[in-house]
Amino acid sequence: MIAFPAGVKVWIAGGVTDMRRGMGTLALQVQQGLGRDPYTGEIFCFRGRRGDLVKLIWHDGVGMSLYVKRLEAGKFIWPSSGSGEAVQVSAAQMAYLLDGIDWRNPRWTQRPAKAG
Repeated sequence: MIAFPAGVKVWIAGGVTDMRRGMGTLALQVQQGLGRDPYTGEIFCFRGRRGDLVKLIWHDGVGMSLYVKRLEAGKFIWPSSGSGEAVQVSAAQMAYLLDGIDWRNPRWTQRPAKAG
């Protein structure tokens, strides 16, 4: 996992995005569609139509980075927003999202073994 700075704002773009887009057109979508500045150090997440691929763009002060993750099985849990608005989440919730865990209500699923 990539270490992002503590307290960084993370925005999830509602709806689906054309995954053929690169960082330039995704940055343009952030400016025009979400009304945010992609060069402020915030992280912006986009999901493809099938739901198994996400792209993140992040400007670290030196340059723009594009991260891509595809799940082998399952789909990313995504907010349902018909108007394409962005939802702000914490960095911890983004880590859950990238692991394929329901970031809205993460649960510990492993049961402890009985002692003795």
